[in-house]
Amino acid sequence: MALTFHGTPQQLFWQGSPRDIVFDTTGIQEKMAQTDRPCYVMQDFRGRIGVSNTGALVSEGRGLQVLAMAPPMPASQLGDPGFREEYRLKYAYKTGAMANGIASTDLVIAIGKDNLLGSFGAAGLVPERIQEAIDEIQAHLPHQTFAVNLIHSPAEEALEAGAVKLFLEKGVRVVEASAYLALTEHIVHYRVAGLSRGENGGVLIGNRVIAKISRKEVAAPFMQAPPPAMVEALLQQGKITPLQAELAQQVPMADDITVEADSGGHTDNRPLVTLLPIIIQLRDEMQAKHGFAQKIRVGAAGGIATPASALAAFMMGAAYVVTGSVNQACVEAGTSEHVRKLLQQVDSTDVIGAPASDMFEMGVELQVLKRGTLFGPRAKKLYEYYMQYKSIDDIPAEERLKLEKQVFRKPLEEIWKECISFFESRDPHQIARAKDNPHRKMALIFRWYLGLSSNWANAGTPGRELDYQIWCGPSMGAFNDWVKGSYLEHYENRKVADVAEQIMCGAALLYRMQILKTQGIKFPTEMDRMKIIPAEPLSGTLANQELLNMV
Repeated sequence: MALTFHGTPQQLFWQGSPRDIVFDTTGIQEKMAQTDRPCYVMQDFRGRIGVSNTGALVSEGRGLQVLAMAPPMPASQLGDPGFREEYRLKYAYKTGAMANGIASTDLVIAIGKDNLLGSFGAAGLVPERIQEAIDEIQAHLPHQTFAVNLIHSPAEEALEAGAVKLFLEKGVRVVEASAYLALTEHIVHYRVAGLSRGENGGVLIGNRVIAKISRKEVAAPFMQAPPPAMVEALLQQGKITPLQAELAQQVPMADDITVEADSGGHTDNRPLVTLLPIIIQLRDEMQAKHGFAQKIRVGAAGGIATPASALAAFMMGAAYVVTGSVNQACVEAGTSEHVRKLLQQVDSTDVIGAPASDMFEMGVELQVLKRGTLFGPRAKKLYEYYMQYKSIDDIPAEERLKLEKQVFRKPLEEIWKECISFFESRDPHQIARAKDNPHRKMALIFRWYLGLSSNWANAGTPGRELDYQIWCGPSMGAFNDWVKGSYLEHYENRKVADVAEQIMCGAALLYRMQILKTQGIKFPTEMDRMKIIPAEPLSGTLANQELLNMV
């Protein structure tokens, strides 16, 4: 079946070589995929409908009747050009900072070498490990932009302060700020310490902040100047200069706001179609109020896993898109083969909420995989115990024995000794707070399991498979459905830069198809449902360039 037409023809005629017109499905797919060229759909003198992306259009004279047309729209034009220019990127595309190094150095380097923006998953790692990662990334990406995650740590403030100190010392120019409930002096320190005055008298922003949020009340502070009280405190401590304190009131806290919808890990499970317009409107209101020299850009994350979801975000006004769960299934991610195999089989419904280790006492949940692991229900049970009892000694003997045997696999008092040893080197204040507080002690013991379960998953620890904590959103299932039957169905073939290319170039092609559909073009089923994926994997950054238009 070929193309059909059910609309009003254009008042234009096509002139060119008949050899440049294709009528078969394969040829049409190839012409359509060259999104850096225009696309003309016309009817020849035999009544056949064909496609070309060469030739000229005339309003009168001899030529073939043009039924529909689409202008050039390569993937490099999707999103906000300012985002691409600011970070020197090929596409308005970013990979998220999956914690505990899941967004690994290998992943960030691979995405950076493809001139895209990756964020290292520093959350949950000790400063020494973060420093090693920064050194490695800087060595491999001397000229490309990369980001490092700065996570709000209300239970371990020393980690957040230490991370900022390290970022300033190592010259990290972009951070992805996540899990913030309110601004802290530490992130304000990072932002303001990078300010200077340019030759034209304007403010130069040396330290960029990409803030990930899912609520208006959290987004608003990032859309305003740093709080004067915090700026004054930093000035008194000698952490910033008087000039930086003065310039602070001329810039917002963030350059970019990532709207995080239903995602893996920390999430509010918000629908993107509702949340993104709300935050864009808030940004516009804040910009009108403060009049910053550079307007904050608003991007989209959570649920971005296919060309359709990426295009939907761009059409709603997203300046850029961010992927997360799908990258965890790529070969460069800092997780185990066992996890990749599980993620390859995930459906969109195979996820569940579970208590977050870093915000356990606050009842904050994150989204994890429920297929092939018991972490979700076991973690929920621990929170139930925490809410029901005031100490581990209050837990009924039979229930405690079950916990020690099935979950912890050690006596709880032995776990407590390990907690003491762990926090003595990481944050001794945690142990001091729990010394005369049995409920706090219980929380730290339970966090032992919540924290290590992610490490077990990343390392592929044998015997602990049912306790693997695997952060995952429903987008993983959408990705698996999309790539079914293609080379990307198998996790061994999933490379992070390749996935990015497929999503972005597929979005550009899908945009073209939608334009032509609105003009009356009806595609055959095999094209309407095409995967937008070549038969063989991309070999090198620019392989299959003619087909997929790798700009």
